[in-house]
Amino acid sequence: MLTCHRLAAASAALALALSPATATFAQARKAPAAAAALQPAASPEALGFDSQRLARLDAYMAKVVADGRVAGMTTLLARHGKVVSFRTHGKKSLATGEPMSRDTIFRIYSMTKPITGVGMMILFEEGKWRLDDPVTKYVPEFKNLKVVKSVDGNGVMTLEDMKRPPTMREVMSHTAGFGYGLGDEHPVDKLYREKGVLGGTMQEMIQRTAEIPLMYQPGTSWYYSSSVDIQGYIIEKLSGQSLGQFLEQRLFRPLKMVDTAFYVPPAKAARLAPVYVGNKDTGKIEEAKRIFNSDLPTYLEPPRMESGGGGLVGTTMDYARFAQMIANKGELDGVRILSPAAVEMMGTNMIPKDVLVNSNGTTAARFNEAVGFGLDFMVMNDPRVAGSLEGRGSMSWGGAAGTWFWVDPTNDIVFVGMIQRLGGTGGDDLGAAARTLTYQALVHPER
Repeated sequence: MLTCHRLAAASAALALALSPATATFAQARKAPAAAAALQPAASPEALGFDSQRLARLDAYMAKVVADGRVAGMTTLLARHGKVVSFRTHGKKSLATGEPMSRDTIFRIYSMTKPITGVGMMILFEEGKWRLDDPVTKYVPEFKNLKVVKSVDGNGVMTLEDMKRPPTMREVMSHTAGFGYGLGDEHPVDKLYREKGVLGGTMQEMIQRTAEIPLMYQPGTSWYYSSSVDIQGYIIEKLSGQSLGQFLEQRLFRPLKMVDTAFYVPPAKAARLAPVYVGNKDTGKIEEAKRIFNSDLPTYLEPPRMESGGGGLVGTTMDYARFAQMIANKGELDGVRILSPAAVEMMGTNMIPKDVLVNSNGTTAARFNEAVGFGLDFMVMNDPRVAGSLEGRGSMSWGGAAGTWFWVDPTNDIVFVGMIQRLGGTGGDDLGAAARTLTYQALVHPER
């Protein structure tokens, strides 16, 4: 059975930055609302939006559904802790015709990664690890990893010893050198697929990873990887709990993320949206059954391995509550998960200035100086240079079934978009379109 990690990068749009994004959280124009978070706003205008201009967002997303690019979607926009817009479009199921609902449960795939990163930072604040510790301190199985020195025209690798083990900073910023198995262009990725690195238990994942060389010397490049699954293993070792137990106790229950988990129990099974894929021959979408020659997981029973890199399911509102906690500098509804400094650290670019890469293991465009990567979040260092209207310091990520979100500390905005289509949306990137259509409607950002 296919584990969700293999799908993790199919729709993520990434870029690398070489300049830091710091102190942005101090620039938010208003403090988080004192009342309960994510209640409806009095009006879009009360929070600086023009209703007529904001209608362009709904019209665009409705057309995406009408054009048959996706079966359905939900979008949630919030500012200053108030919901400006929470819309549903289209159908949850094409087979039954059931309309999309606000409480639909989606496969969020790689949007699991920032949640796992917050779990890591909870343990960081308890003094259980440090950013520049070698990962071998917590995963001794990695002490004898080899490194790819070169690859010849036949794909044969020449290996060398590690100059040093990867650090925890590098594990959390995809600069450690691990592969993923999402493609087969690089022989290391081929080995990840052949050995089924992400198809067994947590311990089997570590053992199989230890048998495969790193793609490069730690800290010298960037490649989207299985490193967040490794973080999940480290959370288990440091906490003495399973990853699911830890996240439920320390994150989901405190934040009232009542539908977020590693599988859907029978009582909620009817709310789980099917996942679709585009048919290249017909141009239409159809229910996805297999990918990478493997069956898709059903998410209706506990998995063999709780994947920190891509295993969670959840609702739009659940993820919005997580994102609002980040926007609030680590707190939601009086419950503190992290300190403001820890959230700021996660939103600070960690990619070394001398790391210049052309490929990052996903389908994204080349990296540039405007967009960086922090600790399990993409970070917007210079949005105008990047061609975006969002605020400086925005933190974001996406998932393989087309889901996306961002947290904008400069404008105190949270956005979550959920769809259910693997391998792209059959047209323009919805996350990029949502950003443009959201911010063109923010005509009074001072409010």
